[in-house]
Amino acid sequence: MTESAATSTPRKLRFHVLRHDPRDKASEPHVETFELEEAAGMTLFIALNEIRERLDSSLAFDFVCRAGICGSCGMVVNGRPGLACRTLTKDLPADITLAPLPAFELIADLSVNTGKWMRGMSERLETWVHSLGQDADLDRLEERMEPELADRIYELDRCIEGGCCVAACGTARMREDFVGAVGLNKIARFRLDPRDSRSDEDFYELVGTDDGVFGCMTLLGCQDVCPKELPLQTQIAFLRRKMVRTGLS
Repeated sequence: MTESAATSTPRKLRFHVLRHDPRDKASEPHVETFELEEAAGMTLFIALNEIRERLDSSLAFDFVCRAGICGSCGMVVNGRPGLACRTLTKDLPADITLAPLPAFELIADLSVNTGKWMRGMSERLETWVHSLGQDADLDRLEERMEPELADRIYELDRCIEGGCCVAACGTARMREDFVGAVGLNKIARFRLDPRDSRSDEDFYELVGTDDGVFGCMTLLGCQDVCPKELPLQTQIAFLRRKMVRTGLS
């Protein structure tokens, strides 16, 4: 075999998938292995679809956009949370271990209910713009916002709520009620928004606890795995300083 022929031979990939369906009383957590030939440009999303189409139609995992925007395909890849649609198999070894994101309710196999957790967090932190008074004029034009401030708010609004940051968080493993980096990022976003009428004291009531900003152990896991590379630890550090001042005032 010539050198060129050898280099063109596709790799054999082995996917070791943690499988379990909690709705099936007979189901026990176990690892199942699937083998595929690697294709050019293959992502984990493509590989999982090929496994489901060719090898096992019962394999459960989530996807919507395939573009790293919806966050639905979050899973643990070789011990690290990430998005299947953004993970190229060429960047991984031939043996690939896949598991569902921890901290979230398991639906089946690689599918978890991040929406339930995110909704509960959003309701708890009231992550919407609070206008002054109940009789606010909704038809009134908003005041002009400086472009620099709008850019800062937009940067934090890029969070896709995929759950990778929560899955990588040590505090979330120990504190069930910890709001996580995604929740603290939302609070930082609404603190910046001039349309929100809440005070620093109001935000302190929401996250000025060990289940909020003071519970973070600053392990940087959330920022390391954020698919959008948001400055999560910078925002948490900023909030912590503000919360300390607010709590002492």
